[in-house]
Amino acid sequence: MPIYKVNGSKKDGLQKYHVRINYISCDGKFKQLTRTAYGSEAAKDLEAKLQNDIKAKQVSSDSKKTIDKLFNEYIATKKHDVRKTTYLRYEQLYGLYIKPELEKVKIYKLTIPKLQEWKMYIEKLGIGLTTRNHAYAVLRILLNYAVKMEYIPKNPLIAIGCFKDATHEKTEMGYYTPEEFLQYISVARDYASKQQAECNSLFEWDFYVFFNIAFYTGLRKGEILALKWSDIDGEYITVSRSVNQKVRGGDVEGPPKSKSSNRTLQIPLPLISILDEHRSRQEENLCHFSGEFRICGGESSIRDTVVCNKNIRYAKLSGQKKIRVHDFRHSHVSVLANEGINIQEIARRLGHSKVEMTWNTYSHLYPREQEKAVSVLNEIVLLQSTAS
Repeated sequence: MPIYKVNGSKKDGLQKYHVRINYISCDGKFKQLTRTAYGSEAAKDLEAKLQNDIKAKQVSSDSKKTIDKLFNEYIATKKHDVRKTTYLRYEQLYGLYIKPELEKVKIYKLTIPKLQEWKMYIEKLGIGLTTRNHAYAVLRILLNYAVKMEYIPKNPLIAIGCFKDATHEKTEMGYYTPEEFLQYISVARDYASKQQAECNSLFEWDFYVFFNIAFYTGLRKGEILALKWSDIDGEYITVSRSVNQKVRGGDVEGPPKSKSSNRTLQIPLPLISILDEHRSRQEENLCHFSGEFRICGGESSIRDTVVCNKNIRYAKLSGQKKIRVHDFRHSHVSVLANEGINIQEIARRLGHSKVEMTWNTYSHLYPREQEKAVSVLNEIVLLQSTAS
């Protein structure tokens, strides 16, 4: 990368130099860049600057990989680092929303305008805001991986930001009070009893038990679907797996959401009674019963879509407001929080890795804390009057 002195050419007494840089562009072509400087020190500084600028813009041969090859490489490295349901979800989102538009695009050609075009394509699909941002998250993770591997200097997707919808309203957290839940679950029990008497079917009892487990333990839906009778040991229940039914190919069983989600909880007395009754029903009516049977479903898990439909039915029959299935987890927290149970214990029961996560989500469910604080401070006045 030579610096050529131009004989006889000077400016302000400084010698004129040509600084020439030879390099290979990102499209594989040989290129040459020539600039002028006056004075040997300025020429050296210019050479260093040009080299750094080219290096910053220059891309490696790996950056010529297509997005599809990059995704396959990323998934291959992540299969042993994340839950199976997680990378299957990535594959699903990539196949539906990223691959159709960007499959053959080379990494270095993913410019901000190109990514903006992809966002516009996604907008036209008419899918929900949450799904759009899930697709965005997968592409962001993919390009962050490319940066980590030094295929590209930075992630251009960050500059255009995620999807937003001014009309979108965040779904508020719903929950049942103990009184509301008892009305709700009594309808579920009556309905299950009726179906057993009229049709000799235990089918409805699985859903009755499901919602009791959800309310009394705060387990996630997938954790409840994965429960087996072998997970019950006296008055304790162990959570060590989860079932996901939203991926192609049927049920996928794997570990819970995080390491902290592996937990053992003491079962409250009402739920112990409900589980004992349900086990007796299965032992009497299901062939080849074993401890490996699902608590809700027997030989296979009940379907989560049916769980949602049953929830709507029970709420309507009981005259209660409809809450989401996940809101039974919130209901569990609401009961404990309103009785002043320590936030650390609630976090443990929920399987949260950090107390901050629990507090950020459920701090508003502690309405009595302000009253307690004022009550403590009021006691000071009483102490003062007693002392005088």
